[in-house]
Amino acid sequence: MQQTGGSTISTQKPGNDIIFACAQCSTSFVVDAAAAGMTLICQSCGKPTTVPKPDLETAAGHALKISDLHHQLKENESQRTEITSYINQLGIQLHRWQLRLQTLNERQKKLEGDLATICGSAK
Repeated sequence: MQQTGGSTISTQKPGNDIIFACAQCSTSFVVDAAAAGMTLICQSCGKPTTVPKPDLETAAGHALKISDLHHQLKENESQRTEITSYINQLGIQLHRWQLRLQTLNERQKKLEGDLATICGSAK
């Protein structure tokens, strides 16, 4: 965070936006980083307010945070891929067991029919 001109506070979001407050009325603004250093007219109080420039320390901190987030995203995607693979393998195994169960049920019906036929003809 950086303070310039009294109550104007800024932070820089990863999307190259600067969030700051009007020095006069504290109305919040979000502007593109390209507007840093420009003077804007506050839509709330009508007075000029300057878009603060992010300092190098803040920019370096954001760069490290962005790098860390990219690393975490890659790790997350790797784990998602691994889990998806396990789910697919288990889905295939489940399908095989369902087919086996269907075969056993069909076999049971046939054997029960054969048994009923034999028992019925023995009487």
